[in-house]
Amino acid sequence: MISVKQELNYDVNPFIVIWEVTRACALKCLHCRAEAQYKADPRQLSFDEGKKLIDEIAGMDNPLFVFTGGDPLMRPDLFDLAKYAIDEKGLPVSMTPSATPKVTKEAIQKAKDVGLSRWAFSLDGSCAEIHDHFRGTKGSYDRTMKGIEYLKELNIPIQVNTTISKYNLHDLEAIAEKVKEMGTVLWSTFFLVPTGRGMEKDMVSPEEHEEVMKWLYQIQQTMPYGVKTTEAPHYRRVFHQEKERLGESGIAKRSDLLGRAPKFVNDGDGFVFISHTGDVYPSGFLPVVCGNVREQSLSEIYQNSPVMKQLRDKSLLKGKCGVCEFKHMCGGSRARAYAMTGDYLESDPSCSYIPKALR
Repeated sequence: MISVKQELNYDVNPFIVIWEVTRACALKCLHCRAEAQYKADPRQLSFDEGKKLIDEIAGMDNPLFVFTGGDPLMRPDLFDLAKYAIDEKGLPVSMTPSATPKVTKEAIQKAKDVGLSRWAFSLDGSCAEIHDHFRGTKGSYDRTMKGIEYLKELNIPIQVNTTISKYNLHDLEAIAEKVKEMGTVLWSTFFLVPTGRGMEKDMVSPEEHEEVMKWLYQIQQTMPYGVKTTEAPHYRRVFHQEKERLGESGIAKRSDLLGRAPKFVNDGDGFVFISHTGDVYPSGFLPVVCGNVREQSLSEIYQNSPVMKQLRDKSLLKGKCGVCEFKHMCGGSRARAYAMTGDYLESDPSCSYIPKALR
């Protein structure tokens, strides 16, 4: 249950915590934030350190908790950690594994038995040619489709993650249809941030960001699944503007706890990321270290890190974002601002909107 205190204020506790349990992964994705490697880093948090971290996360008003990587399934004690988080601490846990031969029906059954509330697969193309190119691994698309069939058979809610880039901009309509065919509950779209292996040349333009977001608004009205964006907080502005422009009475409420925050979330503001070695970041796409859980508690880092505190203070935003009338609703992608300007308080370079103050 989300407390009223947390609904109103992310200064104390985050809405969502993501833990990169390992950097190990068998794929070579073009955009990989983690620059994943084939073998686990010997410095990654141990099982006991993981349990201690889970204790701390549960003490932060039981936020949503996600295992990511690399590939979480490359961690042998993954299901033991998940069982501890769910059974002992009552955390709502989901996972984003890679589509590799480790995604067996047995592995998915084990996840269901443990009580993982959702399984998220990445789909970056409506066909093997586009998806496999993006994932850097032949056969990834087929394994994703097989994994999704297993999820359907075992009646586990499906989330599909898609990174929007130059490689699949032309394919988004087909992907949206594919997501519908799969019986997905949530389509989570990630707008590429040039960090890790992601390159600036792979990003869509500010104008294309705007067009895609207007299109996503339409998709949200017509498709049976929810739509969520990551590193695209300006979707909130577009959503608001399109709703006003079209005179929509609003979107039907969906009981989708894992996709919906009660208040706008941004990097370091309702959102926190722990790396495989325990470093704490405002998000996985904003690689500014705010502390390490081996040295300080997660809550201490989240609440008191100067970087986190700056990110939660929208009066510190610079340039166009600083004067924008939507800055409290949006705030721009702090990760993209950092990746492209070196300053996480600068304007988000992917936004084409001109604030009223500058017209």
